[in-house]
Amino acid sequence: MTTTALFYLFATVLLLASFAVITARDTVHSALYLVLAFFTASCVWMLLKAEFLAITLVLVYVGAVMVLFLFVVMMLDINTDAFRHNFWKHFPIAGLVGALIALEMALVLTSGFNVPEAAPVDPRLAELGNTKLLGIEIYTNYLYPLQIAAVLLLVAIVAAIALTLRRRKDSRYQDPSQQVRVKKADRLRIVQMPPVVQAKNAAEEGKA
Repeated sequence: MTTTALFYLFATVLLLASFAVITARDTVHSALYLVLAFFTASCVWMLLKAEFLAITLVLVYVGAVMVLFLFVVMMLDINTDAFRHNFWKHFPIAGLVGALIALEMALVLTSGFNVPEAAPVDPRLAELGNTKLLGIEIYTNYLYPLQIAAVLLLVAIVAAIALTLRRRKDSRYQDPSQQVRVKKADRLRIVQMPPVVQAKNAAEEGKA
């Protein structure tokens, strides 16, 4: 009974925080609501006795990704007024697309609830713990999907770097090879100049 009450509590907070992410007027507040959503989702994982997934969600998303998001949002100082321009004009189409996506997800996820009774677990495997069992399952039965996901992430990283380093008119570039080959004579030139003695003004001479 206590577990069920905690589940409904965390699920309610998760839904409210997720709704606040897309309705908050300030981007910083939206990011903080997303942190709350991740934290409550990890609590739900804990109730399902998936400790590894719960701590991974906290450490990776809350501790790393969301901190990066907050830094980026605060540094860019995004003008949210421009995003709200013509909001109600595009709201019907956006609502229709959102409803279709929600319907598709519901059709996909509802089929996953019709799970037959699980096979009895070997007592020797139960002693290994969830983290070790998950690692064995991933690196044996799902090794190829894991490698494909890693390759896709690598391609995404390379594409993001390539898009960032593309040449633009308003950006400045430096050639590292030229910086390495530079010599002292290319940067510094010593010029001998004769000393110049400045003559004193008449007022200064009178005071002297």
